[in-house]
Amino acid sequence: MPELPEVETIVADLRPHLVGRTIVRCELRFPSIVRHPEPEVFIDSITGLRIEAVGRRGKFILIALGAGRLLVVHLGMSGQLRLVDAASEIAKHTHAILDLDDGRQLRYRDPRRFGRLLLGTEDELLLSGTLPKLGPEPIDPTFDAEELFKRLRRRRAPLKAVLLDQAIVAGVGNIYADESLHRARLRPDRAAGSLSRKSVRRLHASLRDSLEVAIRNRGSSVDTYRDAWGEVGNQQESLLVYGRAGEPCFTCGRPLAVVRLAGRTTVFCTRCQR
Repeated sequence: MPELPEVETIVADLRPHLVGRTIVRCELRFPSIVRHPEPEVFIDSITGLRIEAVGRRGKFILIALGAGRLLVVHLGMSGQLRLVDAASEIAKHTHAILDLDDGRQLRYRDPRRFGRLLLGTEDELLLSGTLPKLGPEPIDPTFDAEELFKRLRRRRAPLKAVLLDQAIVAGVGNIYADESLHRARLRPDRAAGSLSRKSVRRLHASLRDSLEVAIRNRGSSVDTYRDAWGEVGNQQESLLVYGRAGEPCFTCGRPLAVVRLAGRTTVFCTRCQR
């Protein structure tokens, strides 16, 4: 699933090309990809709107439109949002096509169909439950280690599971939870509330470092992730633990262990992480 660095990369790619453009036509090839409002209303409502801003919140792409409305894109497990020439071949599993006034198209493709499109004001989407309430952004300068400590200290769940909770911090998924915990030298199965302030400071720093490095490397293409131009990222070449179960730890050489936490495969070093 694309996480914060991958979504941030796509947003940065699209922003200079989309802001100021007008959506002149909408085609839904798989209408149920729209979760709010009804697909017919979605088509009617989005046509003719001008794109005013392109941003991100957690793993959600937020495209601000006229009349205070947002086009929200969640990429799910395999979603891809690309800006292409209208004459280019339409790839299999392309579920939504937005024609822009400059002749290009914004296409949403999703082989596994776990992603979703939303349209409405922020209040409407929150009230409908289609847009969840999200925790703070881990790379926001105002999000400090003390705030993270407060969010962890009463949680008995495993640390990895708490980091995956989008109401605790927004945008962290399986890849960067494993990477951040390894950098912080913390076991993923440790109770979140057991961490000292010193350990939380290490975790806070490692979260920020892991995410910012991955953004600079344009994300991790470990599965289906591609940027807005269909190109792979580079961060997968630098991952320390994710996807490396059984391989030697880069620090101590011990084979990396693998367990299942919060329903997710979790890789860590039993010697380096405590």
